[in-house]
Amino acid sequence: MKTMALIATGRPLEMVERDIPVPRSDQVLVKVAACGVCRTDLHVVDGDLPAVPLPIVPGHEVVGRIAALGAAVTGFNVGQRVGIPWLGHTCGRCWYCGHGLENLCDEPGFTGYTLDGGYAEYAVAEARYCFALPEDYGDAEAAPLLCAGLIGHRCLKAAGEAENLGIYGFGAAAHIIAQVAASQGRKVYAFTRPGDAPAQDFARRMGASWAGDSDKPPPQLLDAAIIFAPVGALVPAALKAVRKGGTVVCGGIHMSDIPAFAYEILWGERVVRSIANLTREDAREFLALAPKVPVRTEVELFPLALANEALARLREGRLTGAAVLVP
Repeated sequence: MKTMALIATGRPLEMVERDIPVPRSDQVLVKVAACGVCRTDLHVVDGDLPAVPLPIVPGHEVVGRIAALGAAVTGFNVGQRVGIPWLGHTCGRCWYCGHGLENLCDEPGFTGYTLDGGYAEYAVAEARYCFALPEDYGDAEAAPLLCAGLIGHRCLKAAGEAENLGIYGFGAAAHIIAQVAASQGRKVYAFTRPGDAPAQDFARRMGASWAGDSDKPPPQLLDAAIIFAPVGALVPAALKAVRKGGTVVCGGIHMSDIPAFAYEILWGERVVRSIANLTREDAREFLALAPKVPVRTEVELFPLALANEALARLREGRLTGAAVLVP
């Protein structure tokens, strides 16, 4: 099969030939129909995340149909459409797994980071971390739900009952969760790169009540803010924008250093918290919720061979919505 892999010499990704993987007894073999391009893929490729095992196949928003079942797999059928998300394995033994916090597992496996992912024609995954997908979405349209949607959903839950919600960085995750928040009657305030009028227009189309530059304050204090952009300087900016008792949620797996800031902007029982990974319960909740909103994903398709171009577009902020690779 053909696959895009990050080899020992680092970026860019290279197209290589590999044998079709053989599923273990607890795995399924999936013929990939689409794979979303996530900012976390960019962090893997750019070396922002520690201990990337090389070579590695990125991609953790994988949609495809089961081509083969491991001997111990139940509950799935050959030909069934499934999604493979970021969380690909947990130990089931550590304190976190035993307390409903499998997203914090001490010995996890992550699709496209520590486990080969979906920038390929075929992928294998543990069946218990795969999910049937709503039929309301085509393959490419479903792909961003598997990380941008799931992480956005977990971030929104962490923001609590915020009526006035700020979102910093209006990309794949933001364009999904803004629709959910607006459907719940919340007012969404979208913050983009200064002067990025197209992104601000896009945010308004996706349900934002207001859109403006990230270096400017919103027209009123926020109850909570979610930061999707991997920019540490946005943390103090968001703290200044939230009311006393408000929450700032950092939704990325990687962020540049947060600059020093005055205690005054944290005081007043404001909270800064991070979101780490996702749980299978998050996936079940959100995949049931998305078609009810209904969430509409905006995608731009790239052939697998142009994965580096899709990543470059994401790196440079030249994407609206989500990029999706199609083998």
